[in-house]
Amino acid sequence: MTRESADEAALIASLPTDFRWGVATSAYQIEGAHDEDGRGPSIWDTYCRTPGMVEGGENGDVACDHYHRMPADIALIKSLGVDVYRFSVAWPRVQPGGRGPANEAGLDFYDRMVDELLRSNVDPWVTLYHWDLPQELEDAGGWPERDTAYRFADYAMLVFDRLQDRVRTWTTLNEPWCSAMLGYYEGRQAPGRQDFGDAMDAVHHLLLGHGLAAQRMRAAATEPIQLGITLNMGTATAATESLADQEAARRADGLGARIYLDPLLRGQYPGDIMDDLSVRGIKMPVIDGDLAIISQPIDVLGVNYYSSHRFSGVDADGRTEDADGNPVSSTVPFGRPVTAMDWEIVPEGFTQLLVRLSKEYPGIPLVITENGAAFDDLPDPSGFVADHDRTAYLSAHIAAVAAARQQGADVRGYFAWSLMDNFEWSYGYAKRFGLVHVDYDTQVRTPKQSALWYRDTIRRVRGY
Repeated sequence: MTRESADEAALIASLPTDFRWGVATSAYQIEGAHDEDGRGPSIWDTYCRTPGMVEGGENGDVACDHYHRMPADIALIKSLGVDVYRFSVAWPRVQPGGRGPANEAGLDFYDRMVDELLRSNVDPWVTLYHWDLPQELEDAGGWPERDTAYRFADYAMLVFDRLQDRVRTWTTLNEPWCSAMLGYYEGRQAPGRQDFGDAMDAVHHLLLGHGLAAQRMRAAATEPIQLGITLNMGTATAATESLADQEAARRADGLGARIYLDPLLRGQYPGDIMDDLSVRGIKMPVIDGDLAIISQPIDVLGVNYYSSHRFSGVDADGRTEDADGNPVSSTVPFGRPVTAMDWEIVPEGFTQLLVRLSKEYPGIPLVITENGAAFDDLPDPSGFVADHDRTAYLSAHIAAVAAARQQGADVRGYFAWSLMDNFEWSYGYAKRFGLVHVDYDTQVRTPKQSALWYRDTIRRVRGY
């Protein structure tokens, strides 16, 4: 054992025995059955059928066929020794057009899943929205339209009313930054639009939808529940001490983290970012009372972490403004090893992020709702993958969580992303994040070395 891995092992061993351990997935990435039992089309079904948007022209029509293999997949989850499974509900499976009554056959699937999890002594952690907006709502304007927030709250209540008697923990949205910025500004994810103003409108309406749903779920709860939201974040640091680089890092942090954290936890948008937007002629579509709704008390903040970034105010060509005349915030590599996603591996950034969150936004328990890495996995003839790189990534990052706890961060659980290889959005099936290898031709699941390491690590922390 190297000195580094020995240090990591010691840190991980310091985690408390009641620390929560889980794995996570999302509906569109694993379920398949894209047109069965009344499911309607989502923006991802449409996006995948748009030429050039998804690598290899692939889609989630079958994915991991989890819809038909759910009981066996839950047995697999149980075998890993985790106590929580975070999964998302497919909005178009429950409410095909995004309006009106529930599709009972769709709800029945999640009803069966929750029962199967509980029989296996695994707690269900429901995420209500993981990017699969019903296409009919996108046709009506999507998240840039205020009405979508109200439609989301209605849908949330359809799921909540059915499952709240057995589900204690609820996440409203997964990674609203991705929905808004990648979906409506950069166009690299569904629905593939490219309008910065629309993206900012989407930011607000996603947060409003969270608040409306949280309000209604809290009011309707008949048992104690834990409500939260999940944000994807990293650290944004300046590449140098120059004013231009400091400003670039400030802007990146503001649009990547604070524009979500501040309204959720402080009831206001960050003033510096609102000033930046104003210079670009953009005003957030806030109506009186919105921020009180958005800042409804939450019980847990989900943190998704994959990497951290350094920023410069000067691009590779020496320019300080982009083609539209806006100040540059360009990334500058740390010079670290990268994953198959070309994301640098920066575990100390994870510690820094968690400590910062607990200091700047105190009083909200944190749970790591996603952390993991894609690597180019090569199975042996039996299907087993000796994924030393992923195992090392998990070890370093779980140790980083433990280090953050030692520095006062209130982190109460860790969910590995992902349970199994799956449809990786615009990358199709080319990128593999799973602890479990999936042969997409046969749908055979084979736990990788990382899965066995994760199982054994949980056992060690718990003392058995």
